[in-house]
Amino acid sequence: MWKRIAAVIGLFILVAVAVVNFIQDKQADHEADNEQQDGVRMVSPSTSDKLKVGETAPDFTLETLSGQTVTLSELKGQKVFLNFWATWCPPCKEEMPEMEKFQQEYGDEVTVLAINGTAGEQGMERADKIENVKQFVQDGGFTFPVLLDMELSVTSEQYQVISIPTTYFIGTDGVIQKPKKVGPMTYDFMVEMKNALE
Repeated sequence: MWKRIAAVIGLFILVAVAVVNFIQDKQADHEADNEQQDGVRMVSPSTSDKLKVGETAPDFTLETLSGQTVTLSELKGQKVFLNFWATWCPPCKEEMPEMEKFQQEYGDEVTVLAINGTAGEQGMERADKIENVKQFVQDGGFTFPVLLDMELSVTSEQYQVISIPTTYFIGTDGVIQKPKKVGPMTYDFMVEMKNALE
């Protein structure tokens, strides 16, 4: 009799654990879907490690299309828009002209860094991926710095980007000062963010 009761209790506990795990997985998926908004879904890192407003922006060093290196921490004292994008992403293509318009008007007040996830260009050799990005930038006449994240270490690991485009807004203190924007930015939105940063 007691063995049967213990077995029923044990079975109940196992079912309860399975239900809790299922609910937690669904909540994580729901959060990721909400964060996607109108961007293109990429990878889904751990939802518990997301960067928050008030945290220091993770430092990195990446190469530009011209082979120069840019280190984020060396830009302390400047307002920075950190934009993650790819050439195959329709919303990214939509926002690039808006970013260029903003760059032409406010490039002396805000540093716009466009980090390209070239590793997402499937089926291409490294040199071809870079050439593809160069051609895209040249065809668009974009003048803001484009950085290459070939291994997606900055995109996926440091900044936990799950949808593109995604933009982080970093103040002169090197801290993320405003909630990130997932999806394409407009010129007016960028002006608003510029004015909100300190």
